[in-house]
Formats: sequence, C-alpha cells, structure tokens
Amino acid sequence: MHKGAIFPLFYLPPIEFFSQMKAHKEQIVIEAYEHFPKQTYRNRAIIHSPQGKLDLIVPVIKGSKVHTKVKDVKISYDFNWQRLHWLSIQTSYRRSAYFEFYEDAFARFYEDKWDFLFDYNLELLQLISKSLKLDLPHTFSNSYEESYDDRNDYRKSIHPKMPSSRPFKEYFQVFDDRNGFLPNLSVVDLLFNQGPQSAAFL
Repeated sequence: MHKGAIFPLFYLPPIEFFSQMKAHKEQIVIEAYEHFPKQTYRNRAIIHSPQGKLDLIVPVIKGSKVHTKVKDVKISYDFNWQRLHWLSIQTSYRRSAYFEFYEDAFARFYEDKWDFLFDYNLELLQLISKSLKLDLPHTFSNSYEESYDDRNDYRKSIHPKMPSSRPFKEYFQVFDDRNGFLPNLSVVDLLFNQGPQSAAFL
C-alpha cells in the first residue's frame, strides 16, 4: 500500500509535481497552514520562451512573506502582471500543437482577479488536473506539522533551486531547436505541446 503524501500548492506547477501526485493519487493532502516561503513554485512558474527558461512570478502583498499562513497570502495587483504573464505564455506557446485547444480555459486566469494566492493556485490545479485527465482527490491540512512519519513530504523537495531526482522523458518543445530540451518546466509546457498524450509523460 502506498504511503500518503503532503503537497504544497504551486502556480502552474512543474511536471515533477504532477508525476508525484499521480503516484500518490489516493492519499493526497494539500498544505494550507505553512508559513509562506519565498522563491518557491508557490508563486513562480518556469516556461520555455524563445530565449530559454523564463520565470513567471505572481507578486504577493508585502508583509505576506513573513509568518503568514499560505492560505492567507494575498495577490498584489500593483502592476498588471496578469497581462505580462499571458503575453509571455502566448509568445512561448502560440506555435505549439495544442495551445489553441486549451487557450480559452487558461485565459480567464489572466482576466479575472482572485484575492488569495491559495485559491488561485487551487483553481489552476483543478483545471490542469482535468486537462491531464487525472483524478486527484485531496484533503487539506488543518494545522502545520514540521514533519510526518506516515506520509511523503513534498513541501521542500520540489523547488526551483533543487534538481529533480526523477528522470524525464523528452517530448517535442517549440524552441528545442535553439535551446535544446528543457526538463521539468511548468506542466503547461507539456500540455500545450503534447495535449491528450501528456499524461503518458508523467
């Protein structure tokens, strides 16, 4: 029997995140009470732009970075980051095979506004899971625990500054002729390039 696992909520999560979720799909807990950590995938995604890797960062309201529960972190709209992110996604993927198929579903995340990063990321997770045809039932933590004996903990191990321990099957990427294959990008890179075949690469 598989151990359960606890996951943070990420913005347009990397492929590794969904590979691990798929492996634990019967016992997933989402962390809601950790203090918001800086420079993680919680408000950052990496896509494949014409120039190579490009970070997309969702700004949060100042003060959210210190001792604020992740479920209470608010998104900042001091500048129009949504327009910038959507233009970057369009520039990077409009030539991909399946971008137009998913475009309308993702567009609303760059038009509507959410108060809380947690709610925004959760709705994105639901959309991406549905697009990947993955059934990922989950519960939420109701307090913060430093460590767990009975489940795998992915709150720190899936991190932009840490290489993944998982091997990645290569797939076609729009700009791989100039940048080579870039592994473990945001799962939207896989989705826009591979469409319905994406789940087979997890």
